[in-house]
Amino acid sequence: MHRAVILATCLACAGTAWADNYLVLPFVNLTADKSLDWIGDSLGEAVRDALASQGLPEIDREDRTEAYQRLSIRPYALLTKASVVKIGEELDAEQVIYGQFTLKPGSGPSEKSRGSLQITAHLLDLKHITQGPEYSELGALEDLAALQRHLAWQTLQFVIPATAPSETEFVRLHPAVRVDAIENYIRGLLAPSFEEKHRFFTQAVRLDPGYSQPYFQLGKLYLQRKEYKLASEWLLKMPPADGPEREATFLLGLCRFYTGDYQGAQDAFQAVAKVVPLNEVYNNLGAAESRRNLPEALDNLKKALEGDESDPAYHFNVGYSLWKKGQFEEAANRFREVLERNPEDTDARLLLSRCEKQSGPRTGDTRTEALERVKSNYEESAWWQLKAALQPPKK
Repeated sequence: MHRAVILATCLACAGTAWADNYLVLPFVNLTADKSLDWIGDSLGEAVRDALASQGLPEIDREDRTEAYQRLSIRPYALLTKASVVKIGEELDAEQVIYGQFTLKPGSGPSEKSRGSLQITAHLLDLKHITQGPEYSELGALEDLAALQRHLAWQTLQFVIPATAPSETEFVRLHPAVRVDAIENYIRGLLAPSFEEKHRFFTQAVRLDPGYSQPYFQLGKLYLQRKEYKLASEWLLKMPPADGPEREATFLLGLCRFYTGDYQGAQDAFQAVAKVVPLNEVYNNLGAAESRRNLPEALDNLKKALEGDESDPAYHFNVGYSLWKKGQFEEAANRFREVLERNPEDTDARLLLSRCEKQSGPRTGDTRTEALERVKSNYEESAWWQLKAALQPPKK
């Protein structure tokens, strides 16, 4: 189930107003040159990143791609308003941002510019079935970073006028990037294989070392391959970024945990928890503390469980921590909850048996050592969405 639907259900049960969910579509390429499709993706990514940087819930690329496939819509097709509505409804979006661009070539052989980029954006309010504002940008393709940055800033002025950052502040947080670096980064996002992604992202880094996004993606790539040392190196090289910085710290914590640097993992997860108290962050923080046998581990693991009692990993970790403390009865209850959700969980079954026998940890018993379970998902946008929905409306 899409996370927006899950949150909507939770909020409805709580009798709470549902916060708007934003969907940003790739901007449609109106030129005849399909090799320029990457520009439309770049424009969409710039707007998505801006929304995310302000804590606005936005639907990710993977969910959007799946919706296009389910609806049999080609990725770069020129969309009618009806198609935009259909995609938005498929993804439970209240607000949809979409648009198009065209590129006019330079006027003569002496013209240094690769062309003049005309961008038009639209905001569609599906909740009230109303067409929002239309806004545009015009400038040289070489200035794509500045053009899409201003487009993204304009979007924030429309969707959160009371709290949107000033343009000066927004520019400070989103420095200009070379257009060829942006192109390589977007082509990396679109590439199907590790090798192609790696080639495009590393080229983006070489072209513009101050561009944070490709460092972040390289860190994720290596983490997915369980090459934790290389993943850590890329994440640590990442320049300060307004968008993925907290997620990068979370991923760095995972790398450190898997390489046995539990103090480093603890520091990373603590830094994230101070800003976004996500269940998965508290769980991983508690797991790192548990590996260090720190007494505060149980409190953080319980926070994760309190936030989501349906997750068997949270039940397991709390039970494991209780078992190590000799609190067998309470630990047994947690392991029973795990087995109710997954009867094939052999570790939970073994530890439940130990609890029932009142048998605690044994020195040298490798079957019961280092069993803490960490989470790799990071749902910051869902947390911001829930927080926004629970806040009283501004007067």
